[in-house]
Amino acid sequence: MTSDSLASSERSELCDLLQDLGPDAPTLCEGWDTRDLTAHLVVRESRPDASIGIVVKPLAGWTDKVQAAAARKPFPELVSQVRSGPPRLSVFSLPGADAAANTLEYFVHHEDVRRAQPGWSPRELPSESRSILWKRLRASSKMLFRNATMDVVLDPTDVEDAGPIPDHPGAVVLKGPVAELTMHAHGRSEVVDLEFLGDQSVVDLYLSSARGV
Repeated sequence: MTSDSLASSERSELCDLLQDLGPDAPTLCEGWDTRDLTAHLVVRESRPDASIGIVVKPLAGWTDKVQAAAARKPFPELVSQVRSGPPRLSVFSLPGADAAANTLEYFVHHEDVRRAQPGWSPRELPSESRSILWKRLRASSKMLFRNATMDVVLDPTDVEDAGPIPDHPGAVVLKGPVAELTMHAHGRSEVVDLEFLGDQSVVDLYLSSARGV
């Protein structure tokens, strides 16, 4: 499996789940139901004039307005737009963009929907998928943990080719399955199962601080 195929499979499985649940199911994204989350994905890939507000907060009002308009479309149409992938002229359709920009995005949002439903349970991911997630998470870790005031070391317990865990004195070590590390890194800490290792005062400080994007 490649990063492109993992991003594609997560997109497809998320769309299947959205189709099954309908527009009013809860998600882990505060204030968003499945309709809102689907509209976000549509705007992100098809409206570059509005998607910039996702990361540039002063422009968030315009993004919210465009997303609200998108959310008024029939839900099956929104899901179909997500399933079909980015428009041909979207930056997300450039070679390599799907793997780089969508592997974590679609994995996390798939889990946002899955884990918000009653009776959810962790997925058994293939080893190839876990390795790809780890590659993408490791590449994004500095950005994702940019608000931490100490070094953050990730220790994925289910990735065979993860490599040596660096030794940083005074760091907090996050240990657990790569899916849990990924969700925690994106701010979904209330639904993850991880160990937090290191000096207790450092761990306490980390847990009390803002994390993720």
